[in-house]
Amino acid sequence: MAKRISKESGSKDVDAYIAKCPKDVQINLKTIRAAIKEAAPGAIETMAYFQTPGYSYPGYYYNGMFAWFGLRKSYIVLLFPPPTIEDHKDELAKYITTKASVQIPLDERIPVSLVKRLVKASVRIAKSRPSKG
Repeated sequence: MAKRISKESGSKDVDAYIAKCPKDVQINLKTIRAAIKEAAPGAIETMAYFQTPGYSYPGYYYNGMFAWFGLRKSYIVLLFPPPTIEDHKDELAKYITTKASVQIPLDERIPVSLVKRLVKASVRIAKSRPSKG
């Protein structure tokens, strides 16, 4: 079980995560972060799951976790609990996806409106499921 983290400490941890990434990628990570925060106002920002920035509304399914993002070797990954990706497969056709992730190539512009739609859908899914850890 993840430890509870205040909004302030989680945000500082995410600031540190982004600062450790290559300078040319930081703007894209900040863009994704801003899109998530805009699509899910008041969500708690944490690094407690997967050692990658994540977002939650406590009290919902999967401890309220509904989105994560992170840098991999050759892409930025967005992670969502299923069925968020499946429900948007047509919009995501140009990206490499798995059941729970989307890979955005490092040299590609961040699709902000798509990120926001995915976040909002993931929040709806989390809120519709029974709460469990």
